[in-house]
Amino acid sequence: MNDLESLRNLVLAPYILKATALVGVSRKVGGNQFRHSFATLGILLDYHLVHDPVLLKASLLHDLFEEIPETELDEIRNIDHDGPLVVDLVLEVTRRIEETKAEYLARVLETGTSNALILKCADRISNLTDLHRDSHEPSKIISYLEQTERYILPMARKVNPDMVIELSDLIARRRSILLKAGY
Repeated sequence: MNDLESLRNLVLAPYILKATALVGVSRKVGGNQFRHSFATLGILLDYHLVHDPVLLKASLLHDLFEEIPETELDEIRNIDHDGPLVVDLVLEVTRRIEETKAEYLARVLETGTSNALILKCADRISNLTDLHRDSHEPSKIISYLEQTERYILPMARKVNPDMVIELSDLIARRRSILLKAGY
């Protein structure tokens, strides 16, 4: 089955409806988490990762459990036959309450499935695309870039060489902008 046929047969509507809960969750860069979910899905589509419906469905919900902890997991599990696997993947990329950001990223890097690593890389590509000096302090940007180099690039190296290139380019561009501004 080619990419177009895979997409033609993909049913995302029930997951989109669940993701609408993120419309009310603002992002520091502007917009909301719902749009970020679609950006993450778009990155996966851009990479032609269309043959795994669980990965695509999970991309729409990847921040849902963190942002709306009262989400009923069984409702998602019962959406369709992919529901249980979607929940498992979203839980895999969800930061646990007791975890620091570094512990969370190390856990995903060390124990994450291939799909978890791909999803986390797509999520970070979206986040880096939105990372600008008008919405974040330079120290926050520098820290985020270092975190990306330490945890996310190794994830990408495990699963997708093209994501390594894109992440590296985004890091270099953000650093260049900071240097030009004197940081």
